[in-house]
Amino acid sequence: MFVPAPLIRNLGLLLLMLGSASLGGCATWMGGGFKDPDVQLVHVEVVRARLLEQEFRLRFRVDNPNDVSLPIRGLVYTVFLNEVKLASGESATWFTVPAHGREEFEVPVHTNLWRHMKYIVKLLEKPDKPIRYRLEGEVKTGLMFGRRVQLARNGEIVPGDFIPE
Repeated sequence: MFVPAPLIRNLGLLLLMLGSASLGGCATWMGGGFKDPDVQLVHVEVVRARLLEQEFRLRFRVDNPNDVSLPIRGLVYTVFLNEVKLASGESATWFTVPAHGREEFEVPVHTNLWRHMKYIVKLLEKPDKPIRYRLEGEVKTGLMFGRRVQLARNGEIVPGDFIPE
């Protein structure tokens, strides 16, 4: 079967135009117009605290300053209390943050603080005194052409706010 060369050229040009149009959103993530999302640890909930295992639920908020929605593919994190490593891990939660919007998500954390027990008990002796925390990690964004956004946050928590009376 004979197909004229101009038809093949036009079909190829059409496919190229469709392909480049579909990558317009990716250009925002890859190019200079992309602004890194703001990721914050907004809440730490103690789910269960046993002698050899502690379970927490960390709630994160992602703010998207971009003009396009932002797919989030996961989070790699490490959380420190003062200089003691509380937890580290990876969340494979997928969700999309709307343009100029925000989303929150929770990460379950299991840890064993037994080797740091003396230090933690000392910190809890003064429940009104703030304890510094540090969050380090990276957020995986995008779909096909993903980007890893580094994050580092510091803050304080007051233990008395989490201890029931």
